[in-house]
Amino acid sequence: MRASLALVMALGATALAKPDLAKPTPLPLPGGEGGIGFDDLMFSPTLHRVLAPAGRTGKLDLIDPKTQKIEVVSGFSTDADKFGGGHGEGTTSADTGGGFVFASDRSRTEVAVVDPKTSKITATVKLAGGPDYVRWIEPVHEVWVTEPGKKQIERFTFAKGKLAHAGAIDVAGGPESLVVDAKRGRAYTHTWEDATVAIDLAKHAEVARWKNGCKASRGIALDEARGLLFVGCDEGKAVSLDVTHDGKQVGSATTGKGVDIIAYNPTLAHLYVPGGDSATLTIIGVAAGQLDVLGTVAVAADSHCVAVDDLAHAYVCDPKHGSLLVVTDPYPATK
Repeated sequence: MRASLALVMALGATALAKPDLAKPTPLPLPGGEGGIGFDDLMFSPTLHRVLAPAGRTGKLDLIDPKTQKIEVVSGFSTDADKFGGGHGEGTTSADTGGGFVFASDRSRTEVAVVDPKTSKITATVKLAGGPDYVRWIEPVHEVWVTEPGKKQIERFTFAKGKLAHAGAIDVAGGPESLVVDAKRGRAYTHTWEDATVAIDLAKHAEVARWKNGCKASRGIALDEARGLLFVGCDEGKAVSLDVTHDGKQVGSATTGKGVDIIAYNPTLAHLYVPGGDSATLTIIGVAAGQLDVLGTVAVAADSHCVAVDDLAHAYVCDPKHGSLLVVTDPYPATK
């Protein structure tokens, strides 16, 4: 009787146990053998590709989530034969919109227009300052580029395959990160310290500034349907804000330290937070804004950026080895 009860209890515990995270699978990028200064990574639903701007290699890599096949767009700056640390060279941020890809070139202080059908750069435009994030703003059909050194977001109209300067939005204390909330006609960015800024897309102006619970704000992600904005804090924390209630903080969770780029899968309601200092990726379930750590997987030193596709894969940057670490999320969707 006791043995049977023990067996039942053991089986019950097994059923309740959380699934294990498999060891990440390396995905080497072309020309990355000497290391790559990664920064921004993202998934494009329209192209169904992960966009991996590959820094000093002079390439923008487009990854097919189904096959892991890599398509290469060349023509960006190739300023170094070997990764020397940081992410100040070549292309480091990209986004898609209007049937094109827009990608930064930090070395040239430019944004390039790429035709994904030909994988060729078709146009470039000079920037007022060093670029950080590049984002397509669908509601106003503009490209916005954050320029932290100028404390501004530079705006460009896009027509007939060309970008044209349209103005700038001042962001005191920032801008760090950028995400678009088309449903509410806003974009969100951070200061480098403890605040998140809401920008009206039509007015091109700041309309709100909220304390976000960070000591040092970094990454940003959005659950547009639920009005939840996620903040990655460099000190090792993730925070959720309710943008429908004046940026009210509704959840937080402890993560590895050295947080920078974060990502969110709205289908699973999972937030992915890499810690570059701790060499970990924390997967967090989001329920009604509350944040619950589901699991943590070891990645690589300085793995400070991540993107997620629609097939439950997370792509974590590994700068030293010039590759992405592909993590398959084993956890069920959070409800």
